[in-house]
Amino acid sequence: MSPVSFGDRLERMFATYGQLCVGIDPHSWLLGEWNLPDTAAGVESFGRAVVAAAAGRVGIVKPQVAFFERFGSAGFLALERVLADARSAGLLVIGDAKRGDLGTSVEAYAQAWFTPGSPLEVDALTLAAYMGVGSLDSPLTLAASNGKGVFLLAATSNPEAADVQRAIVADGPFQGSSVARAILDDVGARNARAGPSAASAGLATGLGSIGVVLGATLDLAAFGIDVQRAPTEFRTPVLAPGFGHQGGNIMDLTLIYGEYAGGVIVSESRSVLSAGPHRIEEAIERRVTEVGAVRG
Repeated sequence: MSPVSFGDRLERMFATYGQLCVGIDPHSWLLGEWNLPDTAAGVESFGRAVVAAAAGRVGIVKPQVAFFERFGSAGFLALERVLADARSAGLLVIGDAKRGDLGTSVEAYAQAWFTPGSPLEVDALTLAAYMGVGSLDSPLTLAASNGKGVFLLAATSNPEAADVQRAIVADGPFQGSSVARAILDDVGARNARAGPSAASAGLATGLGSIGVVLGATLDLAAFGIDVQRAPTEFRTPVLAPGFGHQGGNIMDLTLIYGEYAGGVIVSESRSVLSAGPHRIEEAIERRVTEVGAVRG
């Protein structure tokens, strides 16, 4: 029996908890504000506390792998324990690792994050397609076979990215499109070819299991992306960093993402985490209400 697709599970979480995702980003300064040491033990305590606060309030969490990785093996052990807590709580976990490679190397990355029972098992992973979306065929295949999802970086908020992401594709099926638009269109085509899963069969629309990262602080039209021309079938999910602390206004969700808005994961980290260990639950509940009000 095939596993339930990531897209179907994401849609269920949206229906139950809304579209907010809580980032787990244990910055050094945040650990200090939480009265935690800047150590592997500190990031573990921080991460597990965020998971406990998120459980039952949101459906999705996104640990930033780099903040754990900086402590080496002890940091990865801390991350494994945070991931185990999140799985036990029934949360969807997006590992924000931004991996990218090709051949057997990227396949090994996929095995680490997508294999059921792996200590690093997540529900979805962020990937970088700098060497082309086709270079990621191995993780895309393994993700689909295990009911996992991926989010490919397409249009990110850092200004240095614009030169590459707005560059025009010279040839191939997406000739004349910006790189960001080509990634979005490639992902949309792959979602359409995958078709509906058994769980979503009969529905007029559904979320695909391959998504893209589109920053909430961008003018997406400048990247060649017309948000009013999203596919109506097998919609592409969008992981949207930049709301809250980075300046993105949740009231502009539909203005920013247009027809993609219903599949947007509203990712917030510092705007929630800075509430501190004793008020984070309140901060999460407030943001859930605010996001829900925008989506109606």
